[in-house]
Amino acid sequence: MQEAATAAPLDELTLTADVADTLRHGIGVPVDRAAPPGPEAIEALRALYARIGIEADEAVLREGFAAFADGRFGHTPARGPQALLARLYVARGKWAPAVFAVLLALAVGLGGYYLFYRPYRDAQMAAAQRELTEILPARMDALYQQIFNETKVQSAADDAAQLRDRGKSAAAHGDRTAAEQAVTDLTALRDTLGLAYTIEVDDRDGKPGFWTFPPNNSEATNYYIVVDAVDPQGKPLSLPITSEDTGRTSTVTHWGLRVPETVYEAVMADKADDGVVERKLVGIKQDGFVDVDYAIPVLGGALTQW
Repeated sequence: MQEAATAAPLDELTLTADVADTLRHGIGVPVDRAAPPGPEAIEALRALYARIGIEADEAVLREGFAAFADGRFGHTPARGPQALLARLYVARGKWAPAVFAVLLALAVGLGGYYLFYRPYRDAQMAAAQRELTEILPARMDALYQQIFNETKVQSAADDAAQLRDRGKSAAAHGDRTAAEQAVTDLTALRDTLGLAYTIEVDDRDGKPGFWTFPPNNSEATNYYIVVDAVDPQGKPLSLPITSEDTGRTSTVTHWGLRVPETVYEAVMADKADDGVVERKLVGIKQDGFVDVDYAIPVLGGALTQW
């Protein structure tokens, strides 16, 4: 063949490598890698190269057999970390978008946490700490001073001092609930001092009194008169009253005040006389005082429902 006749000659090293590669792909006769090549294999190789116009020397062919036997020109796939990195690099088009998306989400999450949420949380914690260590104690001091200036009884000032000291101690120990409760109690005491009203018998709904059996003693009887509070302008007030049967405090406009039986009977007789209670005054609460100055004997208990 004209093409075979003009083929470029191969140098011995290149031919040796080509022989080894040819043997890996097979030459049509059995070849034992572990044994020296036989005459049949040598002739088969010589004929193969002759067909493509290459005259192969037997020494070169045998050297090719030796290279085939020891895998000299063969390719052994890489293994280990470097091979893994190479494969990952080659396949980057498949995994890179997903990894980029994960990294982007992680960057956004961490950026949001460190740039926005954490500063906001730290600011909130700092504000809460400042309120606990500065604002609440300052409010306690201000309320105490207001109570001290307005009260007309030493007991109210003493109570306010105890509430203030207890609240400031709670704030110093990080007990927000107790500190806020101290502020609430001081506020209630201040508001109580500022009230001025009279307590009167309320007979607008008919009966100005009632009696009940105590929950824990059915053989005894408790007597109550119905009362309400009226400010200096004659307007009814709503006051926090603790009911002795439940222990719950409710803000009410009228309530049952427990009194001795003799007082109850006197009020009921006054009502029965002409349908109107003439002697309505029960007690007076003055500005600057905590307690009511009662004009009749009372036993201290109260009911908000009957």
